[in-house]
Amino acid sequence: MKNVVMIIAKNNFRDEEYLQPKEILTKAKINVTTASSSKEIAKGSLGATAKIDITVNEIEVKNYDAIIFVGGNGSSEYWENEQAHNIAQEAVKQNKILAAICIAPVTLAKAGVLKDKKATVFESEIEEIKKYGAIYTGKNVEIDENIITANGPQSAKEFGEKILSLINVIKQ
Repeated sequence: MKNVVMIIAKNNFRDEEYLQPKEILTKAKINVTTASSSKEIAKGSLGATAKIDITVNEIEVKNYDAIIFVGGNGSSEYWENEQAHNIAQEAVKQNKILAAICIAPVTLAKAGVLKDKKATVFESEIEEIKKYGAIYTGKNVEIDENIITANGPQSAKEFGEKILSLINVIKQ
């Protein structure tokens, strides 16, 4: 069985950026683990809640086929988070799928994994990812090798579908 971990903010993750990809993956019989900075129930900016399975510090990249950073205002808590950066770097090293939506691609950019990669992001953070060497494309969803980025909640469904299609390409 394929395994993914979705990393969400403790407060103000963007509901549909978590719920829509999670539903797509779960329906495809993919095991979804939800991680956050604490084990308390996480709260979405539109009122959704999420049960947290593990903390970000407990993530072992080798156990997952994909690492997904969910957006929303609260996701900026990972921008300067060393553990989040390590997870992103390790995902690339281990050839895992690494995905981020909305403002979460900033975490990937600051981790150094978007340098010279095509990427997209929520419009408020375009300059931020470019500062770290990302090639901003303006697409709703962008794929460069195993890295998938998306620009916000309106792209959440497509983001989930693209993650699923890449997971399905991976050999068992």
